[in-house]
Amino acid sequence: MQFNPLSKDFAQDPYASYATLRAQPGLTYFEDFDIWLAARFGDVQAITMDSSMVRSLEHVATAEDIAAEKRAGNWHDMPHHSRFVQFSLLDSDGAVHDRLRKQVFKLFTPVMVGRLRDEIQTYVDRLFDSLAETREIDFIDDLAAHVPGHIIGRILGVPDEDCPQLRVWSENIVQFFDIDRSDDRKELAERNTTEFYEYLKGLKAKRLAKPEDDLLSLMIEAEQAGHMNEDEFFSTAMLILMAGHGSTIDVLGSGLHALLRFPDEMQRLRADPGLMKTAVQEMFRFESPLPFFHRYSTTPVEIAGQTFPQGTKFGVLYGAANRDPAQFSEPDRFDVGRMPNWHTAFGRGAHFCLGNHLARLNMDIIFSTLLRRFSKVELITAPEYKRGLSVRGPKALGIRWTPA
Repeated sequence: MQFNPLSKDFAQDPYASYATLRAQPGLTYFEDFDIWLAARFGDVQAITMDSSMVRSLEHVATAEDIAAEKRAGNWHDMPHHSRFVQFSLLDSDGAVHDRLRKQVFKLFTPVMVGRLRDEIQTYVDRLFDSLAETREIDFIDDLAAHVPGHIIGRILGVPDEDCPQLRVWSENIVQFFDIDRSDDRKELAERNTTEFYEYLKGLKAKRLAKPEDDLLSLMIEAEQAGHMNEDEFFSTAMLILMAGHGSTIDVLGSGLHALLRFPDEMQRLRADPGLMKTAVQEMFRFESPLPFFHRYSTTPVEIAGQTFPQGTKFGVLYGAANRDPAQFSEPDRFDVGRMPNWHTAFGRGAHFCLGNHLARLNMDIIFSTLLRRFSKVELITAPEYKRGLSVRGPKALGIRWTPA
């Protein structure tokens, strides 16, 4: 079958292609990425929960083979991107992954994240106040883009005035993870990684001179205690900031778009605000913001009745798995009260999303505030969605709203 994840048609509606993939026997080989695609929920589950599956090539290839693979994928000759982005907590495994995750995990538990509720609510209220007299806004740029990065920046220790720049760096770095790796996109990613590194280096120097009650200061203590090295320090800081931006902004946009496409569900949520937690979970299932990740097999493995050799690269399509009718009743229907809703949007296994509690809290507060303060929200024009296999979200979302 033809699978074209860079097309405009796929960006607007990938779910027809995902359904075709799910209907194929076994897994589907995607030559452009030299990868076997898993689109059914059961197959995605089998791959992501298998401890023999890893994120890093280091477990399955020689240094020479890895270098060749990087050249083939245009991942080479990127000194800062290689140091701080191509290696990270997200792309490490085993003892290294566990060691790095342990250093930051304690600030992302439900209890610690819950303590931020009042601070996030105050910030969101101020943001809505600044927009309340404007009848038409771009929900993405005018509102959604201002919250996740600002909050994760505060947790790390970034001054408020610097948070908008973090979004620019993050988006320009993350764009190179998709399958379009042109030289122009490569240069953009490397330049922004270098600028990000220089900024964090300056911020680290300030915290060394004067520690604060923030994650950056805790990470400095971890580095000084030998729990992470210098490259791991900057890589982890970048990852936390990048992960706190794009995916949450995307799911905020697609989540509101879903409510606007299913007005009965929006009215249901207005009538019963207690459904907000399940509604947020449904937003992640319905339009998974990070619909694609990969794994490598460290041993021969059987998936969907096929046997694959060691070193096989698998593409797990979370976006497809979350619309699998074998797992979800009426999967193409947006249901704010869906229970159970054991979706895969946050990943599975060792790489389960560290920031899932914070992302869901941000969304809970933003949508609860929106529905409380505005009696009517309308879509101005149908949004255009971002192109690519690794992202899912509208570029812009023009809305017209009426205060309550």
